[in-house]
Amino acid sequence: MPRFTVHIRDEWLAVPCRDTSKTIQWLGQEALKRYIKNKPDNGGITAVKDTRFVVRRCQGLGLLDADDTIEDVLEDNDFVELAIEGDTMSPDFIPCEPGYISLDGNSLTSTDLINLGRGLYKIKLTPEAERKVVQSRELLDTIVKENKVVYGITTGFGKFARTVIPVSKLKELQENLVRSHSAGVGNPLSPERTRMLLALRINVLAKGHSGVSLETLQAMIQAFNASCLSFVPEKGTVGASGDLAPLSHLALGLMGEGKMWSPTSGWADAKYVLEAHGLKPISLKPKEGLALINGTQMITSLGAEAVERAQAIAQQADIIAALTLEVLKGTTKAFDSESHRFCDRVQDAYTMRCCPQVHGIANDTIAFVQNIINTEINSATDNPMVFAERGETISGGNFHGEYPAKALDFLAIAVHELASISERRIERLCNPSLSELPAFLVNEGGLNSGFMIAHCTAAALVSENKVLCHPSSVDSLSTSAATEDHVSMGGWAARKALRVIEHVEQVLAIELLAACQGIEFLRPLRTTTPLEKVYELVRSVVKPWIKDRFMSPDIEAVHRLLLDQKVWNVAKPYIEKYQTEYIPESRPVSPTAFSLDSPASPRKRVRHE
Repeated sequence: MPRFTVHIRDEWLAVPCRDTSKTIQWLGQEALKRYIKNKPDNGGITAVKDTRFVVRRCQGLGLLDADDTIEDVLEDNDFVELAIEGDTMSPDFIPCEPGYISLDGNSLTSTDLINLGRGLYKIKLTPEAERKVVQSRELLDTIVKENKVVYGITTGFGKFARTVIPVSKLKELQENLVRSHSAGVGNPLSPERTRMLLALRINVLAKGHSGVSLETLQAMIQAFNASCLSFVPEKGTVGASGDLAPLSHLALGLMGEGKMWSPTSGWADAKYVLEAHGLKPISLKPKEGLALINGTQMITSLGAEAVERAQAIAQQADIIAALTLEVLKGTTKAFDSESHRFCDRVQDAYTMRCCPQVHGIANDTIAFVQNIINTEINSATDNPMVFAERGETISGGNFHGEYPAKALDFLAIAVHELASISERRIERLCNPSLSELPAFLVNEGGLNSGFMIAHCTAAALVSENKVLCHPSSVDSLSTSAATEDHVSMGGWAARKALRVIEHVEQVLAIELLAACQGIEFLRPLRTTTPLEKVYELVRSVVKPWIKDRFMSPDIEAVHRLLLDQKVWNVAKPYIEKYQTEYIPESRPVSPTAFSLDSPASPRKRVRHE
């Protein structure tokens, strides 16, 4: 009997199918029935028949029509993914009816860019941006018509800057530039990250300082809106003269060359993907090849993701630390201006007592880096720059990635500390001599190992981060025959910052799991309402640890909660209310103002205050 494997949220389900003439809608509903069967709250699904969802093939990532028959679109043992309406979709899903973000080159934010990457919005230009682009192009057309010698427009590039190119060869010059510079290696960027890269390049061109034609820019926008995304290898940029290799791969697909991906076609030759969406390859005019590949958009788009994820995990780290402090019966007096005035526990360990200081500098650093990234998002990073109002072009160095590179190195170092201190709190939760809880948070220790190796995983991730936090921007290798003799290495700064942040998320997921497990041994005592809500959220995806079981899925399930910011969303209303109603402006806010209360006694404390 044919069967199909369906991925729903964080679970893989096998669905047998005796009759393959049934529809994709039927397959989705059968998978949902199996998904909710073992969920204590039915996974939040009230009625399978009323649940709206979309389904796609895992291979090729093509969306499936709900009315198609299974035998027409799937093969035996195919893997498919189901996304329930209202869930945070996988990055590769495109919502059916996205809205629009108007780009003008001046007002895009890192949050906007993340949403564009997720496919939540399409793009259009503001009328003012269109006017500036047209004026800029008119100046370039005049330069070519008058046979003026201008770098990158009528000359070669880099070491060949003094080589004048005949007008009849200018189109070939730009095409050769893109082809030769498409020399990256490694895995391709995900569809989400490629959308971010393309959106950011469009935003820079919309400033009207690059000389690209409105026709070419509109073609790029059409490709973005259809989610026709070039194959862009993640490695190969030194971060000055901008991200030449990845941006060249991005442009190559738009020219109808190389590989391209879309949700409906999967990976295929670029020209066929464009044709399938009714689009034509762009035909490069003088300077347009250079306009498409010169800039810091690879560093900056990955940096935008890094800073947004860093901000999300930093907010949730405060909540997780608060829960751990509760379980370890720590004191909040260290966070008060009149610390320990009436307290018989003088001090907790630094990992608890110094949370505000360690977490605080991480938050301040994230805000600093976000400001730099948002400035870079809306900066003209082309060369030469075109100033239509002044009637001139200027060769400068705005393509150099030193700003975002240095900022992202700083971000990695700061955010790593959230994992460093979290790992020490996990140790305190697991160590019975420090926690007053069962060893490794499990009964029948010896027969069961509990959180022993989960802590080892956290330690391993923290150790990896120590190496990844070495700044890449202190390095520079001369390239292009010593023309580009100082570079930023910002591409690696961005990629490793993302790896550091992912490790931080995973370590904090382990701490959250361990803290919730610690609560099991303190029942029937209860913590405050917001922390109980966090506990309930975790228990909606992970059961208590009664005896040893396969732990990796638990860690990943809680990691997904953090990625989706669900821990923050659960606690946020209570935090906002507390800050609004109970905290005088002159008094410092405690990030860990909570208590464990017994249901039998309204204020029975289990820790010292």
